[in-house]
Amino acid sequence: MATRIRLQRHGRKGYAFYSIVIADARAPRDGKFIEKIGTYNPNTDPATVDLKFDRALDWVLKGAQPTDTVRNILSREGVYMKKHLLGGVAKGAFGEAEAEAKFEAWKNNKQNGLAALKAKNEEAKRAEAKARLEAEKKINEEKAKALAEKKAAEEAAKAAAEAPAAEETAEAEAPATEETPAE
Repeated sequence: MATRIRLQRHGRKGYAFYSIVIADARAPRDGKFIEKIGTYNPNTDPATVDLKFDRALDWVLKGAQPTDTVRNILSREGVYMKKHLLGGVAKGAFGEAEAEAKFEAWKNNKQNGLAALKAKNEEAKRAEAKARLEAEKKINEEKAKALAEKKAAEEAAKAAAEAPAAEETAEAEAPATEETPAE
């Protein structure tokens, strides 16, 4: 029986979520499977993979053929690196302890790289947010300046309109006040 390691689709339309399963090569994509060895969620950034590493390695060593996407996932998780190192142990190139040390070094290097990438992404997000805030402050200052100019112009126009009216009122009151003492 030819076995495949493949993805089994779940989730709603436009938001796929996958199970990583071992299935007969003739079984349909979402059909009967032998064993579920993990999950894959491409909707997160970076994509989230939850994998039973030992079971995946066991099936790869037994000869189960992964699909292209699953091969990439298993490679990123280190299943193929571990298989490669176990092949070296079987050939006598190095001991099992040395193979385990090499795998741990590879895994730590991978983790450090991912941590650096996350830190870089976070820094880029912070810088972008800061730039957006600065741009918004600049726009708000320009709007406040334009509003202040508009209010000053309105005040000047209002003062100019009130000045002739105040003069007319003062002129009308001035003769009336002068005539009253003269009587």
